[in-house]
Amino acid sequence: MQNSNNTPDIISTVEFNHTGELLATGDKGGRVVIFQREQESKNQVHRRGEYNVYSTFQSHEPEFDYLKSLEIEEKINKIRWLPQQNAAYFLLSTNDKTVKLWKVSERDKRPEGYNLKDEEGRLRDPATITTLRVPVLRPMDLMVEATPRRVFANAHTYHINSISVNSDYETYMSADDLRINLWNFEITNQSFNIVDIKPANMEELTEVITAAEFHPHHCNTFVYSSSKGTIRLCDMRASALCDRHTKFFEEPEDPSNRSFFSEIISSISDVKFSHSGRYIMTRDYLTVKVWDLNMENRPIETYQVHDYLRSKLCSLYENDCIFDKFECVWNGSDSVIMTGSYNNFFRMFDRNTKRDVTLEASRENSKPRAILKPRKVCVGGKRRKDEISVDSLDFSKKILHTAWHPSENIIAVAATNNLYIFQDKVN
Repeated sequence: MQNSNNTPDIISTVEFNHTGELLATGDKGGRVVIFQREQESKNQVHRRGEYNVYSTFQSHEPEFDYLKSLEIEEKINKIRWLPQQNAAYFLLSTNDKTVKLWKVSERDKRPEGYNLKDEEGRLRDPATITTLRVPVLRPMDLMVEATPRRVFANAHTYHINSISVNSDYETYMSADDLRINLWNFEITNQSFNIVDIKPANMEELTEVITAAEFHPHHCNTFVYSSSKGTIRLCDMRASALCDRHTKFFEEPEDPSNRSFFSEIISSISDVKFSHSGRYIMTRDYLTVKVWDLNMENRPIETYQVHDYLRSKLCSLYENDCIFDKFECVWNGSDSVIMTGSYNNFFRMFDRNTKRDVTLEASRENSKPRAILKPRKVCVGGKRRKDEISVDSLDFSKKILHTAWHPSENIIAVAATNNLYIFQDKVN
């Protein structure tokens, strides 16, 4: 799926729903685009897996905060689906300040034969009505309607970076730089503040919250990560305000690697529970780490995403790339993890075989059923024919947002303003 090169089209979040039949993207222009998977037909077996546009709607508009003289961007920061309960779909979308709950539903019948209206919909004079008609439902072209059901506003002073639906499906949380709020889906004018790390004096501020997520099965447990490279696991049963964590995950820094950039590159940009709930995965600037919930002092696995950039940190600092926030995702069985890099590269790490691969999302290999060739980056020295030099990487092409189908090997990769969908080769 390709878009034009305007800035509003830059994709800012990608998310499959719980069945994988739908895929939603949000962009900088405040739009949500939902893709639906094609059903397999007898004569076109290979078409199964193609996603076509199902619904597009404007979720957020630009606003202005008059008290602070600040513009509030319409950019969609995160989308989270709710499990499907009936024929309609529900999803949460958020920009920096406001979370909205959207209902997406289909209509393929329309009522005809009103008594008080004519066929054009104009009201008739009751005095002229001499007979009563029974309205009937007639088939019509399928319409997909998106309607906002709830608007959760005015609860965040700082920018919202995460939303996460709880496993009780009654509540969700929203996190900004310094606070995490717990909401009930039915109540829009009130939320509970469950984490507050704002110091009394803002000059003493040393860290901010970067991401937060609920445990997939235990509705009382959640984690949040910080700009200091730490992860806190909290239990809402312990106290109403989770300022004291239950577990604290941190890897001691190797003094030999210490540099001016150490603090910046150790900031965690994403945290995700595994589907099993046993592990958490974190992404910082150079690595992806997998932590066992039962071991706090160090990760059980560390994967180098683009270690060849260690020598380039100075120029990455100067062009602000060092502050890019890469996300990470698990596959459906928690055996493979995926995260993005520069030059439209994305990386996959197989936790069982310890094999890893670098793939590229580009127009050249986006033809249907084209096979992705592994890419390699070389540092200095001689370059082989199929390798790319670290000096010729394009840092303006970056894959920050990816998603993995919940049960199949289908992935969605957002490369700036293009969405690529890849799937395992089917024989």
